Amino acid sequence: MNQELLKIVDGIARDKNIDKETVFEDLEAAMFSAIRKANTHTEEIVIRIDRQSGDMTATVDGAQMSVRELGRIAAQTAKQVMIQRIREAERGSLFEEYLDRKGQIVTGRIARWEGGSLIVDLGRIEAILPKSEQIPGDSHQPEERIRAMVLDVREQPSAVKIILSRSHPDFVRAMFELEVPEVSEKVIEIKALSREAGYRTKAAVSSLDSKVDAVGACVGVRGSRIKNIVDELGGEKIDIVRWNDSSKVLIANSLKPAEIVDIALCFELSRATVVVNEDQLSLAIGKRGQNVRLAARLTGWDIDILTPGEFSTGLDILEKTIRQVQGADQTTIDRVVAMGMVSVLDVEEVGAEPLVNELGLDADLAKRIAATCAEESKKISQQQAASKDKKRGRGDESRPGKAEPVNLEKHGQPAEITAEATAETPVEAPAEASDEPSAEMPAETPAAQDGAGGEQYERVEPQPGGNKGPADDGTS
Repeated sequence: MNQELLKIVDGIARDKNIDKETVFEDLEAAMFSAIRKANTHTEEIVIRIDRQSGDMTATVDGAQMSVRELGRIAAQTAKQVMIQRIREAERGSLFEEYLDRKGQIVTGRIARWEGGSLIVDLGRIEAILPKSEQIPGDSHQPEERIRAMVLDVREQPSAVKIILSRSHPDFVRAMFELEVPEVSEKVIEIKALSREAGYRTKAAVSSLDSKVDAVGACVGVRGSRIKNIVDELGGEKIDIVRWNDSSKVLIANSLKPAEIVDIALCFELSRATVVVNEDQLSLAIGKRGQNVRLAARLTGWDIDILTPGEFSTGLDILEKTIRQVQGADQTTIDRVVAMGMVSVLDVEEVGAEPLVNELGLDADLAKRIAATCAEESKKISQQQAASKDKKRGRGDESRPGKAEPVNLEKHGQPAEITAEATAETPVEAPAEASDEPSAEMPAETPAAQDGAGGEQYERVEPQPGGNKGPADDGTS
């Protein structure tokens, strides 16, 4: 009984995570290649390894042969074939293992940096964490332990390539499964998730058990559960939103802590017009538009946020425009508004076909309404552009050299950015014109006013320790 061979096979199978039968078959194939190398003219070669005893038998053209009779070259051939076959088997095993773990979190050790990418040692294989999949602002050092999600597994001719990610939204989902037992047990379901890695995440959760509060379970006692996730993400903010099948309620929940006045949904455009008071506008939009942007991704709706005044102005213009169309009455206006179209721009984008299919309007009337709204929308755009150009021109004439402050709200940016920029870069008021010279700027001499021919004055910068006179230079 060849116990040594059986131990070798067991060790290879365990270390490489390969089936023992595969190792035995690789050994038989290696020995076959070695015997073929030494006996090129033989027709029949049979190799058998007993799986229980480990004894190996070889026959060449029916005659018994001892493998110990093989020369050095044949033994080297057997070694190379064996190594190649085991590597192929190990590569297949790794590919299947990590393909099953796709979307799961793995823990590894940072081996080194390659460019901007991190090479992570997972034990049996090294994985790649590209710079694009790292959390902005994170800093890592070699030998540091790191957790990441298996994003992709690719089988290549020479190796298996594993791509990791820490910026993917599913990384946060997997972290919830690790830290919140109710999520891993499917009692709480994460219905939707939107993320801007390194800054903020919104997760909509729902409970399948009426006795379990989805939001409270995810937060944990005194925020213990959510704190572990936030720490892993480097301080990234996480908003847990209560899921609701009603789109209006879900949109209102996703925009919290802002208080919503009204929501109009236009299913034709997948657009939600949200009305908030002036004091809630910055909360609803968020810093650099982040809150509304994440809410739009979470709910699947294109969200427009308006103040009550802007909302009423848009409705008034829409009503006046539709009234100009012959055959349209107040009922027509109410039905158009009920579809979620609250401005002439909405009607222009929707077109005439939905007005016919959904409201049952006459095709000719629907076309005239759409055309009139399109004309009015074009006029409003032209007036806004002309007004903007006029303000810029007036600002340039009255205050030369000073750029007009940009209204970021008109460009889709939150109002709070304007406030921040103003606070960070205060603008000094221009000095009033005066005939008398100020204390800080001496009056110009006639020579200086004339320019050429006048005396040239050179400004003397104070030196450290003050300007020394003749008596202060250390000489008498």
